[in-house]
Amino acid sequence: MIHPVLLGMLGTNEIIIILVIVLLLFGGKKIPELMRGLGKGVREFNDAKTNVKREIEENANEVKNP
Repeated sequence: MIHPVLLGMLGTNEIIIILVIVLLLFGGKKIPELMRGLGKGVREFNDAKTNVKREIEENANEVKNP
């Protein structure tokens, strides 16, 4: 797990170097595909989280009002 302290030590120059390396590794055409996939994953996670929360609330209401 990455600690917040570690991220706080990154400066602008380091971030730019990391972005350039990522661009060189994946290429300009592959990065939008990776971001789309990441977006879909985050969306699915949020949908699942919302569904679980809704089910818990529904079950809690059923227990309170039988």
